[in-house]
Order: sequence, then structure tokens, then C-alpha cells
Amino acid sequence: MTKLIIRFFFSAIFIFSFLIIKAAEPEVVKGVSKELASYRKKVLSEIKYSLNLDIPLERKKAIQAEESIHFKLLANSYTLQLDFRENGDKIKSIKVNGKDAAVIFKAEHLLIDKSLLTVGDNNIQLIFEAGEGALNRNSDYLYTLFVPDRARTVFPCFDQPDLKATYKLKLTIPESWKAIANAKQERTSSINDRKTISFQVSDLLSTYLFSFAAGKFDLHTGEIAGMQSDFLYRETDTAKIKNSMDEIFKIHEHSLRFFEDWTGIRYPFQKFGFVAIPDFQFGGMEHVGAIQYKASSLFLDASATKDQLNARSNLIAHETAHMWFGDLVTMSWFNDVWMKEVFANFMADKSTEGLGNAGNFDLKFLIDHFPAAYATDRTTGANPIRQQLDNLQDAGSMYGNIIYHKAPIMMRQLELLMGKEKFQQGISAYLKKFANNNASWPELIEVLDSYTVADLKKWNKVWVEETGRPVLDYEVKYSGNKIKKFSISQKAEYDTKGIWPQFFDVSLYYPDTVKSLTVNFNAAGVVVKALKGVDKPLFVLFNSAGDGYGLWPVDPEMPKQVYTIKNPVSRASAYITLYENMLNGRGLKPTFLLKLLINGLEKEQEELNLRLINGYISTIYWEFITPDERKEWSSRLEQAVWGAMKKQTLANNKKILFKTYQDIFISHGAMDTLYTVWCKQQAPAGIKLTEDDYTSLAFSLCLRENKYPDILNKQLERITNPDRRSRFKFIMPAVSSQSAVRDEFFNSLALKSNREKEANVGTALTYLHHPLRQITSVKYLAKSLELLTEIQRTGDIFFPQNWLQATFGNYQSAEAAELVNTFLKANADYNPKLKLKILQATDNLFRAQRLLQAEEMHK
Repeated sequence: MTKLIIRFFFSAIFIFSFLIIKAAEPEVVKGVSKELASYRKKVLSEIKYSLNLDIPLERKKAIQAEESIHFKLLANSYTLQLDFRENGDKIKSIKVNGKDAAVIFKAEHLLIDKSLLTVGDNNIQLIFEAGEGALNRNSDYLYTLFVPDRARTVFPCFDQPDLKATYKLKLTIPESWKAIANAKQERTSSINDRKTISFQVSDLLSTYLFSFAAGKFDLHTGEIAGMQSDFLYRETDTAKIKNSMDEIFKIHEHSLRFFEDWTGIRYPFQKFGFVAIPDFQFGGMEHVGAIQYKASSLFLDASATKDQLNARSNLIAHETAHMWFGDLVTMSWFNDVWMKEVFANFMADKSTEGLGNAGNFDLKFLIDHFPAAYATDRTTGANPIRQQLDNLQDAGSMYGNIIYHKAPIMMRQLELLMGKEKFQQGISAYLKKFANNNASWPELIEVLDSYTVADLKKWNKVWVEETGRPVLDYEVKYSGNKIKKFSISQKAEYDTKGIWPQFFDVSLYYPDTVKSLTVNFNAAGVVVKALKGVDKPLFVLFNSAGDGYGLWPVDPEMPKQVYTIKNPVSRASAYITLYENMLNGRGLKPTFLLKLLINGLEKEQEELNLRLINGYISTIYWEFITPDERKEWSSRLEQAVWGAMKKQTLANNKKILFKTYQDIFISHGAMDTLYTVWCKQQAPAGIKLTEDDYTSLAFSLCLRENKYPDILNKQLERITNPDRRSRFKFIMPAVSSQSAVRDEFFNSLALKSNREKEANVGTALTYLHHPLRQITSVKYLAKSLELLTEIQRTGDIFFPQNWLQATFGNYQSAEAAELVNTFLKANADYNPKLKLKILQATDNLFRAQRLLQAEEMHK
């Protein structure tokens, strides 16, 4: 029997190896093709990297590196491709299994001839000059950011998510620097003004999660869930540090404990630490043991709004959730990158629910996710949640509002479909089954299928694999003062076919009560039988609990009564519905909605709702009414916002309105008022303004007229933090009153070296293309589109989207629309994913054209 089992075992290995040998050799192409990744996954295992980096103090000096890669090879059929997106001349020497090898470099790959390899254990040793495409080097600090496929821009590796490996890192850095990495520090040695930090062997990680940061940082050590946790930061504002430090550790503690309890899995890695980085490209990045955060998101002062506090809590919870969702279990290929993001967002929302009441959670979920999801899903450039990906070099285009905001809405609907308990059991089983490994969305669906009687594959098709949202309508028939029939129907917003199965609430409002019921909407049309015989209401509100997804109908009586709705979640849902219907030209004109929302500035007391309607007011004012109408509305709007600011009692509400006033003001009187606030650094009664607030106020004043020519230089003198000074100086030319200076700034962005601080570039572009500057900035649009391919190739994952949004986000002119159309027509074979990004970013531009033209025809 034993001999039979052994014979069967070796026969299986032979057959498997034969199948690999018979597979076609992967073509050598730029990037990491799906074909190459699939082949390497079949033949490679037990990968171990050892990497030594010597980082000089001088920014311009190269980083010398040594690397050893150990791996097992199941079949030695073809040349082995090692990814390195750099100049091949940077490789000084290669040894394969102890033998010198020629450096053969082609299409971003080092080619290792199969004659040098063997089935079983192999070792490749390299001496090279490290690439710097993802090292983010600054004068006195640096940090890695390898997502999605950028580890290969720094060191040769097998850069795909399903080849997890361990890392043994050694950094030689200036003596005054500190460092953090995925693993614990093992030992440190110093010679003269240099020190070498050796780190322990890391946990099993995908290449995009390997990380370190080093430089002039301050260190705060605390405890999280019984673990010593190091926090590196560069913030110098003592008030922000004092106000934030304990809270930062408290939120991490709460989040980590919550996810341990919810998943039933203890924190799965050897250490927990994090670093705050000035002007970080993202909100955060979930590197195991060395989470990276944008510093300004963590360090808040005592005047922080509820929105800022919620954003910080959600950000920390999101990155902590990734330790289980993305780090412990990682997607097999980046077409499923949305899986880690949806769970991080969805679970972050769940964890922060424990920090407040359920109503606050529901309101926060609604406002955080629905407007952002609609902003992309309503466009002709909408993408499905799960997308096709043939090469990792295009993986950055997977990211956007759909995976960060529509996907959590989808996941909440899935939880409603399965029930909370079964959903939790299914997710826990999935994490345990694929721990320290990789999984795909179909594999998750297969696990969840055993926890529900619902047809998840059918449900999955419309929610995950298709684009867009449903457009809903309704019909009510009455018999006397009673409802005879209440029916609801749905159709796709564009040409796609699909029925969105979902749960949502409908509320009927009466003088003294509200009747609400949940609708299980799983067909093209349903009759709500429970409403037959019910009294005729004052008005009906659809999606009153904020769970449902789509373009909802508006009862003609609802706008008149919107401020009588007592439930803040229902009120927020009503605001969102009104705005979305205005954008779609469904019975609401921009000026009508603008007037309606202005009337709510004093009435709306809920901070999150007030921020929501102020955002809508600003957008309508700058994008959806004509310049002539803007002049007519400006005085009225300025007075209404300032008056509401004085009447609101809560400090955060006052500040929201002050920031809106700063955004929309045009008159000379308003300019003088705000200049006095800035000059004397004396905020209106009940409002506290920070250095960052005065900085943005200086930029806003400079945008209007050249009335205060020294304002930017004076504001620069006030800023003491070196990182914030650097940021301010970068943005200054984009806000300059001199068009020649702005031209020079824009032209400088053609060089990659001038785009390194991507967050700062985005902010500068927003000022450069402000509506008050568009007469001179419209000429930049064509070049901005021409640069997009280069932006994607050299930038981080969010940069193409941010570049486009900052550039086109506030335009409404026919000239701008024509420039976009001309570019798309002239580039018929343009990268399809980037084309979608263009259509997403310019959607408001084309909607504005339609709405303004319709208004002109009506006149």
C-alpha cells in the first residue's frame, strides 16, 4: 500500500511537471503579463529575498545594493524572467547558483538562462545600483511605495501578488536617521557618521507590501494590543502632537481589537508600527508592520471638525483592516484588488460604528460612499467593480471610486441578503482557509455560497461584473384618500441590461408620523402590497434609510418639505437624491436646487449634512450656472452664507460655512473682510483657524485680484515647519497673479522630477484651473491630456485620476468640452482604461453643457 502511494505521488509530480513543460514559454514583454505571472506561479515557491541597501545622505548620490534571491523551481523548462523596470546598466554582476552569469536585459526583465538553474533549490546573487522609481527620496528622508507593481523599479524581483516571500533587509543610513520596516530590528552597528540596521526575517508578504522608511523622523513608542508599537513622524506643531498622539494610538487599539474579535483571528504578524509622511500620495498604505499615513490626516488640532475626526478614524481603521483583508489573504491578481479595498472600507465602517451610535454610523456611511460612487457610476466612463487586467503595468487604473465606494455599498447589500451572522461566519471561514495565501473573488463566492440559500452568482453578475446604477421610478394610484396601488420600477441608466436586486426603505410622511417599510426589490418592477389601503401621505421619500443604490425618483412635494424631515439620515438621502436628479435633468433646475439648499444653511444643524449641502452649493455655483447668473447670485449667496455662519451655534458648523464663504466670494467687500481676517489672524466669533486655514485663505485671496501682492510671501514667512514651507513654495507659482509665471509652472510639470510630490501637484492644479482663472488656463487642457500616458507610467496609482480631476473638475465651457472631444476623436485607439478615466473626470463638464444649453433653449 505504501509503495502504491509513493508511486502515485511521483506520477502526479511527473504529470504536473509535464503539463508545465508543454505550456508555451511566456513572451518577454514590458510589465508583468498575466501569462508570465501564471507560469511563474506554477514553477516557483519558497521565495526568500535578502536585500542590503546603502543609502547616502546626499540626495543625488546613487544607492548601492546587494541582493540574494533563494527559491525552489518545480520545472526548469524555460528562461526565467526576473522583473526590473530600470536601466539594465545598473546591474553590476549576477551569480546564479554560485556561477557568474552574463547580464541579459530585455523589456524590463533580467533573463536567467535555464542552463544555470536546476529543479529544486536555486540562488541568484546580484550587485546593482538601486532604482529610485518608488523610493520617494527627499533631502532628509525616503519611503518605499511599491503598490501595485513598483517593487521592480527598485530591485530585481518576482513582482506579482501571488508569489509571497520573506524579506531580510539591511539598511545603511546616516547616523542621525531612524528607520522602520516590515520586521523588527535585529541589531544596529555604527561606524563614523553611518549606521547599519539589520531587520529580522519578515512575515510572508507580496512584493507590493514589502516596505521601509528612513530619515529624520521623531519616534514615539506606545503599546497597541499588547505589542510595542513604534510611530515615526515629522510633525513639529506641538499643539497638534499633544492633541493627536494618544488618540492615534487609541484608534489603532480599538480597530485592531475589533478585527480580532470579528474575524476570530489574532493579529497575524510579528509587529505593528506606522509612519506619518508629509504630503503622502495616498491617505494611507497598509504595509505590514510599517503602515504609512499622510501626516496631515493624523495630526489634528482642537478645532478639527467631525468630518476630519471621522476621516482619521476611518483611515486608521481602513489600514488596520487590511492586515487581515489584503495582507493575510491577498488577491491572486490585481483584477481583484477591489476585494482588499472593499473589505478594508466596509470593515473600517463596521469598526467605527462601535465608536458612536448607529444613526451616526448610517449617516457617515451614506455620505462617505454614495456621492462618491455616483460621481463615477453615473458617467459614460463607469467601470465594473471587477475588471479585466492583462498586465500589471496597467493595475493602477483599477483604482477609483468604484472599488472604494460602490463596492462597500455592494457589500452592505450582500450582508443584508445573507444576514449579518451568516455573512460574518462566511468571511471568517474564507480568511482561515486562505490565510498567508492568495484568493480570487470566485473563491470567496464559493465559500459564502455555503452560508446562504440566495443565488450569489446571479446577484454577483449585476453588482460586481456590470457597470452603472438603476434608474427607479414609481406610480401611485389612489382611491379617494387611500392608496390603491403603489408600484416601483427600475431600468439601467445607460445601455446595459440588468436588474439590481437590493433592499431599501420607503417612507411615507404624515403631519404627525412617518410610516417606513423595507422593500425587497428583486425584479424589473414590484407592487408594494403592504401600502394598499394606506392613507395618502404628504409626500414619499425613497431610500429613506440610505441603504439602496440608484437614481431615485422625487415626489414633487418632497423638496418643499425636505427641512421637516427629522431623521438626519433620511434628510441626507433626500439631499443626495435631489442633487442627482438635478444632474440628470429630471425636473430640477440648478438654480432651483441652489435656492433650496441656500435656504437650509441656517436650518440644517447636523454637521455632516451641513458639509454635504455646502459642497453641493459650491459645485452648482461654480459649475452649473452661467457666469452671468453667478454674478446675479454672488451677493445673495455671500450674505446667506455669512448670515448662517453667525446664526449657527456649533463651532464646527460655523467653520464649514466660513470655508464655503472663502470658496464662493467674489465681491470687493467680501475680499476686504477676509483679508482683515488673514492679516490680523483674527477669525470670526466662535471659529478657530489654524496655520493651514490661513494658508488656504491666502491662496483664495490671491486668486481673486492682485489687490494684496505680498500676501503669499508674508504667509510663507509665517510657516515654520520645513515640509509645509516646501509645499507652500511649490504651489505659489500656480496661484500667481502673473500668467507668465503660471505658464512656466505648468510647463515644468512635463518633467517627472517636478511631479514627485503628487499630492502637491494635484493641489496646485486645482488652483491653476480655478474657475476664476480658466480664461488663461484653458490652453493647458490639451497638453494635460497629452501627458496622461506619461502620468500613468511614472506616477502612483491615484495620480492619473487626480491629475484629470484637478485639471477638468471645475470647467463648464463649450471650449473645454470641444478640446476633450477633439482629443478622444484624434486618439481612437487610446488606452481604454485611461479613456474611461477621462470620461469620468469630464462628466460634470459635459453635464454642465447639456444643462446650460437646455436652460438657454428654455429662455
